[in-house]
This record gives sequence, C-alpha cells and structure tokens, in this order.
Amino acid sequence: MTVKTGSAGRGWRRMMRNGLLAASMLVPLATMPAGAGQENLTPVVNNGQNLLRFDWPMLRIGTGEYAEGPTGVTVFTFGRKVHAAVDVRGGGPGTVNTDFVRLGYETPDLDAVVFAGGSWYGLEATTAVATAMMDDGYRSGSWDNLALSVGAIIYDLGDRRLNEIYPDKKLAQAAYRAAKPGEFPVGAHGAGRLARTGGLFGCNAASGQGGAFRQIGEVKIAAFTIVNALGVVVDREGNVVSCHKDKDWPAGLKAADLLQAMPDSRKPDWKGLRTGKDERRNTTVSLVVTNQKLDQAELERLAVQVHTSMARGLQPFATIFDGDVLYAVSTAEVEGDKGLPSFDLAGVAGEVMWDAILSSVPQQPVAPKPAKRAILKADQVSALAGDYVFSDQVKVSVTAEGDRLYAQATGARAAFAVKKEEKVELLPVSDTDFTIPGRYPFTARFAAPGVLVLNPGEWQQVGRR
Repeated sequence: MTVKTGSAGRGWRRMMRNGLLAASMLVPLATMPAGAGQENLTPVVNNGQNLLRFDWPMLRIGTGEYAEGPTGVTVFTFGRKVHAAVDVRGGGPGTVNTDFVRLGYETPDLDAVVFAGGSWYGLEATTAVATAMMDDGYRSGSWDNLALSVGAIIYDLGDRRLNEIYPDKKLAQAAYRAAKPGEFPVGAHGAGRLARTGGLFGCNAASGQGGAFRQIGEVKIAAFTIVNALGVVVDREGNVVSCHKDKDWPAGLKAADLLQAMPDSRKPDWKGLRTGKDERRNTTVSLVVTNQKLDQAELERLAVQVHTSMARGLQPFATIFDGDVLYAVSTAEVEGDKGLPSFDLAGVAGEVMWDAILSSVPQQPVAPKPAKRAILKADQVSALAGDYVFSDQVKVSVTAEGDRLYAQATGARAAFAVKKEEKVELLPVSDTDFTIPGRYPFTARFAAPGVLVLNPGEWQQVGRR
C-alpha cells in the first residue's frame, strides 16, 4: 500500500508517529477498485465459526461468499438423485426449475438446492452448480443422467450496500466443490451474507441463514432458511427478536405491538420509518430435508405445512413484496414402520424450522457514542479529507473545517447515513473512528492512508481515495 507524498500523506505519517492509529486497526480490508470486474474477486468458502453440526453423511452443504459485496451462495447436495416438492408463497419469487419439481414424477431427479443473494442476477448460481456436476464428471449429457439443480434468490442489493456485486458462476461452483457433511454456518454467511429483516416497520435488522436438526429414532429432519423477510423475526413468546427500534418504542417490543397498530406503526407520527422502494424487496427461502421415504403427496404436504408454520416465526409472512419459497426433500433412507406418521413428521418439522429461523439472527451492530470534544488537531483532520470511491455509483467527499470533519455523498447514490442533499458532520469516536448519530448504527473508520471503511466489521464497505 502506497502512502501519499503530499500534505495528506505527511499528516497521516504524523498521526502514526503520535500513536494515533493503533496497529490493530491496520487489518486486511476487502475492497475492489472502482470499475473492476468480478473476475478479480476471490471466493471465500465455508466461512463462519458458529456452526450447526449434525450426523447425516448423505447431506452435504457448501457456502461461498464475496466479502467485497458482501453477498453469497449456499449449496445443498444429496449424494444421489432425490425426490422434492416446492411451495411458493411470496408475491415476488425468483426461482429456477420450480415448475419441473411440481410435476411430481415417481423417479427421483433432484441433485442440488441452491440459494443465493444478488436478486435475479444470483439465479446464475443455480445453473452453475449443475454445470459443475457435468464438468466434474458426476453427471453427463445423457438424458437419464442430467444434473438437476433447483434454486431461489434473495434481494440483497439497493441501499443496504454500496456496490452491485452478485453471486456468480465462479462463486457457486466453489461453494459446490467445497461442500461437506454435517456442518452449516449460521448467521451472516452464504446466501444470507447480507440478509435483513423488519423493513416493513423500519427495523432493518441484520439477518442471515439459519439451520436446525432433530432426530427421532432413525428419522432425521433438518431445516435451513435464508431469512430476508419484510416482517420481523418473532420468538415463541411473541417478542421481536431483532429491530433497530425508534427511541420511543417499547423496550419489550412484541410483534403484536406492530401488527395491531398497523398502519399507524408504519407512519412517522408513530415513530416508525417509511419503507423505501429498495426495502420492499424481501424474501425468505427455505429447505426442509428428511431421510424418511415419502410419496409425492406426503412430500408436497410437508412443504405446504412447514411453509405455513413459518408465519409464526416471521410476522407478517409472505407479503406481496416477499418472494418466499420452500423446498422439501426426501432422501428416502428410512421407510416402513421405522418412520413417523406424515402428520407427526410435518408437525415436528415446523418446530425445527422455527428453531432455524431464530438461529439466523446474527449479533447486531451497536451504535458508537461520539466523544464530547474533538480528538484530532486541525492538521490531522485535514489529512483525512478527500474523495473516496466505493463503486461506480457511490462516492463520498470528506472535507475538513478546522478540527471538524464533514462528509457528503457525491455519486449517484447515498452512502448509508451520508446523504447527497447536504454534508453532515462526522463526530469523533476515537483517533480513527467517527459516527453520525441516528436510528441505525453508523461508523466511518479511516483504517489506513487513503482508505475509508463504512460500518467496519461483518458488513463493511470499503472506499479508496
């Protein structure tokens, strides 16, 4: 990394000599030069430390992410052809090969289920997994050996990030080839890398992918979901699990508080936030898998019942702006009297799916508190000024006025709390961190010479001067 030789570079070196930038701040940053194509991106596979672990060798899972997005993909494979059913509830679904699954042929045909971010652009991931199977020699061009993958996408673009990177063929195939049994990372990983919930009420809480597993005798049930719902995540006591609440909202917020107050709960005079156009594009895509052999009618009813049960954990559910899709798969490893009655199986699976929904919620970002007085001197603040480019569409102009720092979006779009209409003051938090107080946590970190990181950490966006 090159340090500028002008006044900005000298100011930065002065800050370094004065110990104003801790060495721990100089961490590798995920960034992509403005205008660069996705061919330069490196897939990150099977990322995450919070893992659902289970014993099921036939079920293999791989995840892939582009940290620069962030966005990702989650791939489920089954070791052999399996039976599947699908249930579509939302008003804006995006799927691949769903109609074929609905035909209900007696012969098992499905090889993989693929979930991805990137909205409809992410559908490329589903077909990419099928071509990887052929390229690797697992499937072929013979009519009775064709690879079949089905999939669905979530919307993770718009103002929730500052670029338009999407899960592509390279990422999907990397995730497929990295798949392994018995591990599923929960939280902001895979297709749930930039999921969000509660946009209907302005909650805009960070979300992710969730999973749960239960075994009764020899019967195994696993549920997986990418929770990107317009509604809120609700626990079994009716509490809203995650929400960036307005300061006047009740501390123990329940879903009933929001739903019973509609439409007032969505109006400014109720201290809610009007939902913008981008926040209305939401989807929860899910998969329930059992090793019990089911006929097609039972499998389809399993899909319908489990999908219906999800309205308890996501409220409201399946709105016109959601693209909710659920796939149900039977690996047919257990049959006869070793199995459960289909109505018991579906009832248990609904509870497992609720557990999966709850596990999808990652730790939420916390708003930093600004210092009571300036931390840096005027020349040190001046060293931070400049135009920072995050993508072709998003640029932020940082200006200094004495010991105060200001920011304004100068590209086609705003940069979170940094708007286009007027410059806003960045209030100091530390030697490197600044904030803009508001309902949603916001941090601007000058992490290295010429590098500005917005909301550093799990969902950071990186700009360069």
